[in-house]
Amino acid sequence: MDRPDHIESLDGLRGFAAAVVLVSHITLVFPELGPLPWLDIGTEAVGLFFALSGFLMAYLYGSRPVTRETVLDFLVSRFARIYPVYLAAVCVVALLSVVPPLAYPQPIAGLPDFLLHVVLLGKSGVFWSVPPEIQFYVAFPVIWLFLSDPRRYQAIGFALLAVVAVVSLLGFPGPGILLHAKLPYFLFGVLAGRIHVFIAARQPSAAVGVMAILLLAVFFAAKFIMAVPPEPFWGLHTAFASAMIVALVAREHPLTARVFASPPLRFLGMTSFSLYLLHVPVMYLTRESLSGMMPTPLLVALTLVASILAAWIGHRAIEAPCRLKLVALWRGSLLRQEMLRRPFVLSGRRAPDANASRR
Repeated sequence: MDRPDHIESLDGLRGFAAAVVLVSHITLVFPELGPLPWLDIGTEAVGLFFALSGFLMAYLYGSRPVTRETVLDFLVSRFARIYPVYLAAVCVVALLSVVPPLAYPQPIAGLPDFLLHVVLLGKSGVFWSVPPEIQFYVAFPVIWLFLSDPRRYQAIGFALLAVVAVVSLLGFPGPGILLHAKLPYFLFGVLAGRIHVFIAARQPSAAVGVMAILLLAVFFAAKFIMAVPPEPFWGLHTAFASAMIVALVAREHPLTARVFASPPLRFLGMTSFSLYLLHVPVMYLTRESLSGMMPTPLLVALTLVASILAAWIGHRAIEAPCRLKLVALWRGSLLRQEMLRRPFVLSGRRAPDANASRR
């Protein structure tokens, strides 16, 4: 099926979610501003990130054959995309954490905690959301196998549903850094991504654009307008809502595309991962460096601008070049050639021999 792989509005949605996380931490860096409940919306944005990951993996890879080559290249690509800038951010926070006068608000406490973060099992600050993301990528080839032939691999589908049912009944137990606690967000995103493949060619109606805007507004405002205390955020209800928002925005009705496909939000989307990881240390260092030199509102604005600038630098200097370099090294490595010497097909058509073009 012919379809464009790139959905500009999802770049903007990712940028929007990163911006929400950014502003949600204003009171963390500026506690003197007092409680600002209307800024307590960062968790909702992370739910969108998880659903976006599920959507994009299913949309981009779900129709491709599942072979040793495609799976290995997928895993290396995902690792190269995430780990270099993640490790850089962990090192920055670890350094800030050992400077006593700073009293960094989300420290990495000592060498054991640092090593946990290095091996993607840490949970300080925003880093807690990276382990389930990585775990989803590791598990995705199994989901991918199911998507390639649902009838043949229906046991995988039922097993995934069973896991969701069990963890839902148990109230999503265990630490949030483990995949099972966030699996519904990724799986609802996967479902939305596969549906999008089959409806992408049809023009969306005006109702799609209206529903996207309304659902997005309710998603972030629900806990402020409910007469009773809201339920805990993490659960099937918000997983479904997160995936619905992603699915509706992906349809790119002009009503939503004017916003989410706009250059500013797409720029934030391009740098979103670096912005997500680096904004707290950058905001905090900016505040500590310039505190008392200007009015607090101006300083808050400056910390936000500094975070966006640092994210752009992180993307250009670390994230993008490291990804390209690591992927290139992998593709030219003897290890890859050795692992692909006897390619086999798990599902779909047989992938061409990696060495065929050299014969």
